[in-house]
Amino acid sequence: MSKVRIKTLKIDDRDVGAREDQTILEVARDNGIHIPTLCQLDGLTNLGGCRLCLVEIKGSNKLLPSCVTAVEEGMEVSTNTERLQKHRRSIVELFFTERNHVCAVCVSNNNCELQNLAKQVGMTHVHFPYMYPALSVDATHDRFALDHNRCVLCTRCVRVCDEIEGAHTLDVRGRGIEAYIITDLEQVWGESETCTSCGKCVNVCPTGALFEKNKSVAEMKKQTKFLPYLTMMRGARR
Repeated sequence: MSKVRIKTLKIDDRDVGAREDQTILEVARDNGIHIPTLCQLDGLTNLGGCRLCLVEIKGSNKLLPSCVTAVEEGMEVSTNTERLQKHRRSIVELFFTERNHVCAVCVSNNNCELQNLAKQVGMTHVHFPYMYPALSVDATHDRFALDHNRCVLCTRCVRVCDEIEGAHTLDVRGRGIEAYIITDLEQVWGESETCTSCGKCVNVCPTGALFEKNKSVAEMKKQTKFLPYLTMMRGARR
């Protein structure tokens, strides 16, 4: 049985130790260093899609996603430089411009990760033009609804449906700003033959894009604590 090697590196000028199979994000969290994320969620595979967790690494001109970048011996990482702060603020602003996020009438108002990120990165207004796309709401499911206006395409719902529930009802169609979440082969949700109505997708959604019906403004609170346990149990059965 091979031993796990320990790497030593610096994060924000702090000497830290890490297992060779860990990512920068994991090591930062182990040491109480905050790096903002949106698409990342413990219990799901890491995607590196939202780009909010980018960090600077000495010797590289590129910004690298900390959730999918493995630690290396002697690595020197910066997580909160002026360059990164500006970058993250611009990303959050773009999330707001690409869809129609009206917080005051959202079921997840004050319980929204995108809203919290806007506060964290110091977003006071949006510097980019709003796109105001004409997007639909799929309320055909008996219990849940999908509002494309509030979706940030983090794909948490797709991954939890595939990796944890094993149904793979949800997927992404299109590319770039034209991409959107679909159920099965673009059927309406209420006609899906694969959906188990488990609600996992709703609970991992960071915004009000997926929500339970009969919830009014600010009533939709999400629960994600079940994910690491379910991931562990699925691994134990394999």
